[in-house]
Amino acid sequence: MTVINQFINLHANLMSIDKFFLKSVGEWNSMRSGHSLAFQEFEEIRSKIKISSLRKNDPRVVKLIKKNLIPIQKITNPYLISWEAKSDWDNQSGQENSSGESLLIPLAISDFNGKIIRSLGYSEPVQITSSYKILEDGTLVIFSEYNQIITEERIWFISENLRSRSSVTRSLDSKAILQTSYASEVRCIKAI
Repeated sequence: MTVINQFINLHANLMSIDKFFLKSVGEWNSMRSGHSLAFQEFEEIRSKIKISSLRKNDPRVVKLIKKNLIPIQKITNPYLISWEAKSDWDNQSGQENSSGESLLIPLAISDFNGKIIRSLGYSEPVQITSSYKILEDGTLVIFSEYNQIITEERIWFISENLRSRSSVTRSLDSKAILQTSYASEVRCIKAI
């Protein structure tokens, strides 16, 4: 195979943000371990995650793009991520399962990087604009800066029905690592 053919094959397999999210649409069972380095604590979380594609004229999408002054023509595919999670800390704190949802609107700057408007952030329950890049191996890396912390999330496909996700949370001031997590996410395959 010539070098040109290798280059063409490599770039034909590279993933765009839309391909990544479309590949993620569905229901997932997630098993995540969280490590709080600041408090020397370990947490196990089991979640049900649902990723859905939305229409651009969905009222939630329209409200979020108006709030962020984004022209509707710049939007390709918005998504909704909803979850229900149970933590082993819930028993200790008397807290029930946590659940929520976040609207995501990817805005590509190039084929492999851009921004994601989130109605609810990963580390803090506030609206945030994150930046992303997609690596050559198809890994999605999302960077978010909050008031006191910054996070880096990495999500990659091991197979069509298995994803992995890791995150690192750092202090914005000192850059000290506060928390890390790793998750395995398995797609729910419905019997026909």
